Amino acid sequence: MKKDFVIVLAPDSFKESMTAKEACEAMEKGIKKASSSITCIHVPMADGGEGTMQSLVDATEGKVYSLKVVGPLGNEVEAKYGILGDGETGILEMASASGIHLVPPEIRNPLITTTYGTGQLIKACLDHGVKKLLIGIGGSATNDGGVGVVQALGGMLLDKEGKEIGFGGGELGKVAKIDLSSFDARLKEVSIEVACDVTNPLCGEKGASRVFGPQKGATPEMVEALDNNLSHYASVIKEQLGKDVLETPGAGAAGGLGAGLMAFLNGTLKKGIDMVIEYSKLEEKVQAADMVWTGEGSIDFQTQYGKTPLGVAIVAKKYNKPVIALAGRIGEGIEPVYEKGIDAIFGIMKGVSPIEEALAKGPENIEKTAENIIRLINIL
Repeated sequence: MKKDFVIVLAPDSFKESMTAKEACEAMEKGIKKASSSITCIHVPMADGGEGTMQSLVDATEGKVYSLKVVGPLGNEVEAKYGILGDGETGILEMASASGIHLVPPEIRNPLITTTYGTGQLIKACLDHGVKKLLIGIGGSATNDGGVGVVQALGGMLLDKEGKEIGFGGGELGKVAKIDLSSFDARLKEVSIEVACDVTNPLCGEKGASRVFGPQKGATPEMVEALDNNLSHYASVIKEQLGKDVLETPGAGAAGGLGAGLMAFLNGTLKKGIDMVIEYSKLEEKVQAADMVWTGEGSIDFQTQYGKTPLGVAIVAKKYNKPVIALAGRIGEGIEPVYEKGIDAIFGIMKGVSPIEEALAKGPENIEKTAENIIRLINIL
């Protein structure tokens, strides 16, 4: 191994064990134990889902802020958003304000849950003077088509009597008029990118209500009502805003939030991993490296379908860099990832242990595995 050897460390978080940044730190500790001369470049990664905000804030040396907002059930919750290191890009995950984890299973009801808190996070980013917004929309408790976001930003959706509709997907069938006269004007100056890896349309058999409604507490009767309401909502948007979101791939993401962000905020849907690769500047860092390391909690057959380790490997292979992946668990069906760019996968577990212990010792296990990998490389 040459003296000025450089490794890019680009893992995802190891869920419930460590953040992507902490995984980078553990990898470097192990690497340095085996060879103190190796230079490590940390690029905390994510795939657009949970942890994306934290990873991009860490990767760009930005800052995370907390804010009390309206939760999915109308109660107050504490949510987070970030400003990237450039000071001009805001980032948030809708799940932080409107996520399904905020609603106990026994009271989940997408007829009444709202994305209003997500709109408050968007407003908070605007208050920082951002020029760009990155929004992750996985893990929602809602089926309101993003109406809550619109309401939080000053827009009004009125019924036939001119009264503003209430919260939740159960109210969308009442929408007769869209009033954007008080909509936050700053949105016109901000470009918005939405991390969205699903292609579901707004309505129908593969739409928001039928595919995702049941896990949010919808009964078959609710699913029917929610689907009809979203269809009505889409027709009003088309008639009054001139935008057809009914069949747009991704419109059904997060209970129709995808449609709302496209229709009202001119949001552009992007694959989550592609967004993270772009804003973390992974590609330029990989070019300067000799080797790339990645990883996440579990690597299995799903990894080939856009998960972080494969996204990192695809970038590395553009520049013929070898790729090593570390995983808490190595599952079945991993063979395709070898063909697509990952050269070797190492499990970090020392032996069989209870899940709580395995999660607690994640950083320690990564450190020891990283040290052993470098010791192996040194003797080859």
